[in-house]
Amino acid sequence: MDTNRPVIIYISAAPNLMAEREALARMIAELPVMLAWHIMQTPTEAEPLDRESLLAADLYFLVMGADILAPVGLELHIAQQANRPVIAFLKQGVAYTPAGEVFVRQARLPWRSFTNTTHLSQLVRRIIAEHLIRYAIQYALTPVELQQLESLSKAKISKGQTIEGEGTGHSAVLLSRERYTPSEGVIVDDSPN
Repeated sequence: MDTNRPVIIYISAAPNLMAEREALARMIAELPVMLAWHIMQTPTEAEPLDRESLLAADLYFLVMGADILAPVGLELHIAQQANRPVIAFLKQGVAYTPAGEVFVRQARLPWRSFTNTTHLSQLVRRIIAEHLIRYAIQYALTPVELQQLESLSKAKISKGQTIEGEGTGHSAVLLSRERYTPSEGVIVDDSPN
């Protein structure tokens, strides 16, 4: 694994789960590691589905609310056809639509329950931390980063208050200035000399 290669996370969640999408993207950006991240999310409106990122994802999260909306079902189908591991979350305390109930049942996934954005973020943070620890050498994690991730992986999960995000519910690429070395071009530094 190339240390300049970003960690690719695909979040499959309908646009009506914008609070959950934003909370996850914000949580990932705040992880205590200096890595490049490529966070892809289910397209909103007329955006095209990024099949290549879905297939290349290091982690694929499916977040289900009350209803199934296109193209979430297609994303799941593509992931399953490619034998990608699916980490599925099901929101509790909502009235599922008939289509949502059928989707949950027919997907035949081990669903993990969550109650709000804080709870979901904590569950996903633990999974990402465990993934990064498992591949610490490939990601060239420092001892300090590894120690911080180990603390996160053991942190107590609570169903606390909801995290509100702002504008982070869309796909993004986050680069760590400390680790990322561009293969072409240069990193522009805004700081004065």
